[in-house]
Amino acid sequence: MKSTILNIVKEKAIWIVFFILFIAFSLSNHRFISSSNLFTIARQVSMLGIASIGMTFVILIAGIDLSIGSIITLVNIVAAYLMVKMGFGMVTAVILALIMSALVGVLNGFLISSIGIPAIIATFATQIVFEGASYLICGGTPVYGFDERFKVIGQGYIGPVPVPVIIMIVCFAIGSFILNKSYFGRYFYAVGGNEEASKLSGIRVGHTKYLVYALSGLFAGLAGIVMLSRTNSAQPTAGMGYEFDVITCVVLGGVSISGGFGKMSNVVAGVLIIGILTNGMVLLNVSTYMQMIVKGIVLVLAVGFDSLQKKRALT
Repeated sequence: MKSTILNIVKEKAIWIVFFILFIAFSLSNHRFISSSNLFTIARQVSMLGIASIGMTFVILIAGIDLSIGSIITLVNIVAAYLMVKMGFGMVTAVILALIMSALVGVLNGFLISSIGIPAIIATFATQIVFEGASYLICGGTPVYGFDERFKVIGQGYIGPVPVPVIIMIVCFAIGSFILNKSYFGRYFYAVGGNEEASKLSGIRVGHTKYLVYALSGLFAGLAGIVMLSRTNSAQPTAGMGYEFDVITCVVLGGVSISGGFGKMSNVVAGVLIIGILTNGMVLLNVSTYMQMIVKGIVLVLAVGFDSLQKKRALT
């Protein structure tokens, strides 16, 4: 009985942390619990949540994608440039930008799988390339002046629920389906758990990595579209540093940094924790620099906990 309870607590630990933080911020500031603020948090984390889905796949195969933030920026700039400077319709511009985001993910997959460059180096290099490309396209200046209908994606509502939140929920449902109901999901876990054993069992590891990084690029691109619509202006620094928050959400959600283990449902909790942590600290007038320190500590604790769990499993 005792071991059963401990296993349940261990499995649901991330949600327990979420509820503790939620109660703590609710008691410390009455504005936190207001419906308007809760919807604000949900809208703020929507882009983070969408991008976290792709990163979950990447970390599950024991990879990393440091280029997510710069992909978000590049999609911002390209979609805006197509609509404003080249006269493309909203739908066409969004589709072309998302195709581009998937293709740059494929580029990451090529560098990592076919060339053999370590993921951290390959994606760091492409991060720099994509940032430079964004500045070249827009000349370092914001791009704005979109069709009013484009605002619906990032600023609209369906009933009381913000459209970005609905998009995030649909994306998490798709991500969960891929992991739990498709053979691709089983491949992700197998490759992350033991790449050599996966090869011997007939899994095409190289193709799997291509798919994972393409999906990472696609979900980052979708997050970029939502961000562009919400801010109504394409900035050459839009996604700067975003990869840090995304990685924190995924690792905090219990996805093992060494691959092969994790649940999409727990990543949702990780995203919500970062959302309420950020919002709560803003309401308490915590400085931006202190917020950075807190988030860094949260990431260290999450990775440290994962490492301890791995060591205990081996002993």
